[in-house]
Amino acid sequence: MIIEWNVHLFSSDTDRYPFHPRASYIPDASHWVADPLTDYLAHMDAYGIDRAVIVHPEPYGDDHRLVLDALQREPERLRGTSLFYPRDDDAIAKLHDLVAQEPRIVSTRFHAHRGTNHYLDSFADPGVVALWEAAADLGLIVELHIGPDFARQAADLIRAHPATPVLIDHLAEPKMGTAVEYADVLDLAQYDNVYMKLSGINHFADDAPTYESARAFTRRVAEAYGPDHMVWGSGT
Repeated sequence: MIIEWNVHLFSSDTDRYPFHPRASYIPDASHWVADPLTDYLAHMDAYGIDRAVIVHPEPYGDDHRLVLDALQREPERLRGTSLFYPRDDDAIAKLHDLVAQEPRIVSTRFHAHRGTNHYLDSFADPGVVALWEAAADLGLIVELHIGPDFARQAADLIRAHPATPVLIDHLAEPKMGTAVEYADVLDLAQYDNVYMKLSGINHFADDAPTYESARAFTRRVAEAYGPDHMVWGSGT
């Protein structure tokens, strides 16, 4: 079975699915599709992808209407993730409400890398700790879209919640940190509840489609985490 975990859906219907006022970026209009779900299901069929996890993208903030509609339309093949702002007083209540409304939401995602300091300053922030604990209590996966400079901070919460699976996105965005900081990313492989997503290679390599320049690096990461702790995503 082939499972992809990283598809982002962007709709050209910005009245029905508006971008969030606090969006860290707005996707290029070339990625907007009138019916992104139908478009992606065709992609799944063409490439033999059996199941997929829709990763709710940053431009929609904590407005989950698009991912909820997609899960309602295709409940068997798809699951979804969520996103909230840890500084918001109602973030935990919103997470509980979302999971109660749609149990196919399997994860909540934290963003901590260059350009996203409106989400959090530190994984020691009280709002971050509380939201992580809420996700753990709900049995969710914690998804980390982090740069290497946040790996050591995240380790404290990873150790505090050993039963909560943690998925690191995009190889921890290696271009956003130093080699010394990336050593902290590799150190996270020691925890049995931590998984690494092989995706986002185009964020630091430009020799598509095979990305030969990244082969030695990605092999090193895969060796550290092991095949049972690697997740694949083709998107960015």
